[in-house]
Amino acid sequence: MQRRTLLQAGLSWPAWAAAQGSTPWTDALAREAVALLADAASHGLDPRDYGAAALARALAEAADPVTLAPRLDTAVLRFLHDLHAGRIDPHAIHHDFRPVRRVPFDAATVLQQALARGRLTDAVAAAVPPLPTYGHLRDALARCRALAADRAWVAPLPALPKSGKLEDLSAWPGAGVLRARLQAWGDLTGTEPLADGLRRFQQRHGLADDGVLGRATWAALQVTPAQRARQIELTLERLRWTPLLQGRRMIVVNIPEYVLRAYEVVDGRIRVQLTMRVVVGKAADTRTPLIDEDLRFIEFSPYWNVPPSIARKELVPRLRRDPGHWAREGYEFVGPGGQVDTALSATRLDAVLAGGWRIRQRPGPRNALGDIKFVFPNREAIYLHHTPSVSLFDRARRDFSHGCIRLEQPEALAQWVLRDQAGWDAARIRTAMTAGTSSTLALAAPIPVLIAYGTTLVKDGRTHFYDDVYGLDRRLDAALQSRHRPEGADR
Repeated sequence: MQRRTLLQAGLSWPAWAAAQGSTPWTDALAREAVALLADAASHGLDPRDYGAAALARALAEAADPVTLAPRLDTAVLRFLHDLHAGRIDPHAIHHDFRPVRRVPFDAATVLQQALARGRLTDAVAAAVPPLPTYGHLRDALARCRALAADRAWVAPLPALPKSGKLEDLSAWPGAGVLRARLQAWGDLTGTEPLADGLRRFQQRHGLADDGVLGRATWAALQVTPAQRARQIELTLERLRWTPLLQGRRMIVVNIPEYVLRAYEVVDGRIRVQLTMRVVVGKAADTRTPLIDEDLRFIEFSPYWNVPPSIARKELVPRLRRDPGHWAREGYEFVGPGGQVDTALSATRLDAVLAGGWRIRQRPGPRNALGDIKFVFPNREAIYLHHTPSVSLFDRARRDFSHGCIRLEQPEALAQWVLRDQAGWDAARIRTAMTAGTSSTLALAAPIPVLIAYGTTLVKDGRTHFYDDVYGLDRRLDAALQSRHRPEGADR
């Protein structure tokens, strides 16, 4: 009875239990269920959605668990579903993002088996994402809530001077408040210099870790523990959508962190084997979409086919102002039949604007894609690629592209992707990248690529928070706040 309650099946609880070969609710199991529902907040969920308080009152009034069985069944099944799949359909708030590699989950069968064993915690364990980071985030959520309850934290941090930054923190009137706040977050211990704790705080928040109290760091220090707790709750919700264990090997880009990780799953556990910085789409107008697709091809010494929108808005106007840009950058026209014209002309530019011709950039050191491109076919024409603009990787905030993802270490990623493909050692990869002649290699085995969005991570036991650069957390929060409470929820 996948995702069906016994009420929807038209059966009484004893009849449903008998049909499933299960045992009915006992007083002990009913109380365990209520305790689990009441603890839903530790998973970032809302106990009110499952009528936890009303069920607790009914049990306190010595209600027979058998008479409560329909309500218990409905509440626990809803709880298990929300633990596994989340409360919001990601497709409704993230453009066309819909994870395709989901493991089937039959909440009714999981509940039946847990009841038969007399351990409802088994059902919860089966429902939550099977990732260590899920438990780490729950621990971080508990710490933030405890910190939010500590009134000592709320002492105000004074404003910055007009210059907007402080390098010498010791003489600042807010030094005591800053020290207490950094100690509360666990970034400063004992009598360490304030700058040391500030650097740790900056590292955990994706900021330049220079030990200088500037506007961005000051703003991050203003975010309260309660707000950070909500950020973790939203991350837990996203984690329930995220298909992280669906392939033996996988590439994941986390947009708010500006980081790519390549990992292998061994005995059900993730082993990260490669980590690098990336540049993603501009938050203002060319955001990188969330994608769940398979890497299938690598292009060496690729052409860059200029997207029509970039040609129309940027390149054609630039070429009309500066015709020399054409030869310097190695552009050429490509006609509707594939014919190539390397000479710049106003007629051809007009044809590009009309949609008949297009512009591409030849392989070479000036090519916008660098010397390698990783292709995972998708409707948005997004891919991973090298870039000659390497200085951008030193920035703390790295949303500068037109949507595609620029890689800090493309050759290392190619070696990792092709490690099991015969004949493709590091020397051959390097030769293909610098050949100057475009070539495409099909992968022997596709590798899942996930472009994800997580503003909270736990790394080496420390909780890291990142800016909601695309505003997707705000959108998710609004969707959760505006949704209708399910039938049977506490009011």
